[in-house]
Amino acid sequence: MTAPQIVAYGSPELLAAATAARLVTRIVDAQAARGEASVVLTGGRTGIAVLEQLNATPARDAIDWSRVDVYWGDERFLPAGHPDRNETQARAALLDHVPVRRVHAMAPADAGLTPEAAAEAYADLLAGAARPEDHYPVPTFDVCLLGVGEEGHTASIFPESPAAYETDRSVVAVHNCPKPPPTRITLALPAIRRAVEVWLMTTGESKAAAVAMALGGAGEVALPAAGARGQRRTLWLLDKAAAVKAPGMSSPPLT
Repeated sequence: MTAPQIVAYGSPELLAAATAARLVTRIVDAQAARGEASVVLTGGRTGIAVLEQLNATPARDAIDWSRVDVYWGDERFLPAGHPDRNETQARAALLDHVPVRRVHAMAPADAGLTPEAAAEAYADLLAGAARPEDHYPVPTFDVCLLGVGEEGHTASIFPESPAAYETDRSVVAVHNCPKPPPTRITLALPAIRRAVEVWLMTTGESKAAAVAMALGGAGEVALPAAGARGQRRTLWLLDKAAAVKAPGMSSPPLT
């Protein structure tokens, strides 16, 4: 696992636009290297803003969308099409506007599955996409996008929750989340750590303490974002407010 790198931007809008441009480059490079690419999406204000920026840039057409596999790091266990589902928001922001074919959504609440069965079904899907060289029952994602909450949660792994202790399963059901809705499905940290690159994106002064603790060596059970690391790169993409307490942030943010 790699040491985290920090990039800070002058505003949330700059962060979203720059991350979208960075994502185009990452996907195109992966496709040039092996003919396809895989990305794990996240929800939340920043995650969806990145997708909106990606949809707005002409550079999106540099991507061969027919050769992109789209996964999710977590999902709210709500009926299909519910406006609060990460999938619904991602489709409106980007996926319905590009010729992407391989979209692997987590099961909605009206699919006839319990949350546990839905988590197991997604784990099976990931295992089916894994290759022998992945050495784990999930594919080696090219990039995994994640958000960070005020208390340090990432995906739907909340501090001190059962999901924060998970070491065996790749996908788990989450109950009694402190943020609504209370029931969710999430990748566990071992699955997140199979990504070549993990990008943690967050904005606002309310996130500054969690960012500082995660980068300062907090444990992943107490602060799950600290345990989200990529195989080759771990990138923290922040605005200036979220970065204000981060270790080593003596230089001004990018503008």
